[in-house]
Amino acid sequence: MRVAVIVNPAARKGGALARWPAIQAELDKRLGPVEPMFTEAPGHATHLALNALARGVRRFVAVGGDGTVNETLNGLLEPSGRLIYPDAVLCPVPAGTANELSRALGHLAVAGSAFDAAASPLTRPIDLMRVRCAGPDGRPVDRFGYLIVALGLAATISHRTSQSRWLKKLGEVAYLLMTPGVTLGYRQRDISVEIDGVPTGTRRLFTVMVGNTENGGGGMKLLPGARFDDGVLDLIEAGGVSRLEVLTTILPKLYSGAHVHHPKVRTARGTSFRFASDVETLVDLDGEMVGRLPLEVTVLPQAFRVGTV
Repeated sequence: MRVAVIVNPAARKGGALARWPAIQAELDKRLGPVEPMFTEAPGHATHLALNALARGVRRFVAVGGDGTVNETLNGLLEPSGRLIYPDAVLCPVPAGTANELSRALGHLAVAGSAFDAAASPLTRPIDLMRVRCAGPDGRPVDRFGYLIVALGLAATISHRTSQSRWLKKLGEVAYLLMTPGVTLGYRQRDISVEIDGVPTGTRRLFTVMVGNTENGGGGMKLLPGARFDDGVLDLIEAGGVSRLEVLTTILPKLYSGAHVHHPKVRTARGTSFRFASDVETLVDLDGEMVGRLPLEVTVLPQAFRVGTV
């Protein structure tokens, strides 16, 4: 079995590099001696995956956080979102600040599970999200992801966390620590929302998330009940409340998922979503700031496969 092992040594602000010898030892036990390919800059994992694909590799082990896994996946896809080679398999190994795909697959709960899945012949399908928005420079962005698309407050928190060298070293708790300060300084936006081609109005919102999995933000249960293989995306939005109410009545319930019962939190499901605002509003995909509104999100059912046990 030919395997490409793509490692982001900068994940968790260098924590992945420190852990690499132990990770390599586990992979060597199951796959034989592996030759890692280390990323050198943002986006490099995509190029490494694409080049390995051209050499005949079909199994890709991505060592890092969700950003590394996302970049690796994007190297396996055609512009349409279809796999370039249908037998390509993605195997995430958690080593970043956020490892939500690994969490959704059960790898964080069972020691060694991610390494076993990297060597297993078993696979399972995952839905893909296609995201189109305005890039940081204003040019169109067309990207694919598998976790959560966040806009507004949640995207700003993620972006500020990624920019903090000391916070990211703390791992998943970094997002929680960044939240109060960003929330207290954030202004709600008037955002128009369209679901499956039907306009649902313009609302004053703090944040909106469209997700493929229920977990995000370091283990928060952001979208309770969301599944990554049902061909449908889940939406949650919050607005029309004070900053203090966000911090005292919504935030404390994010880990249990009970926030969805708050009267100012709205949920919905669909296969396509559109968002727009006259005020600059950041967009985050799988933990990476990719641009700003306007935004279109669509689902591609069971578009890629991951290793499993």
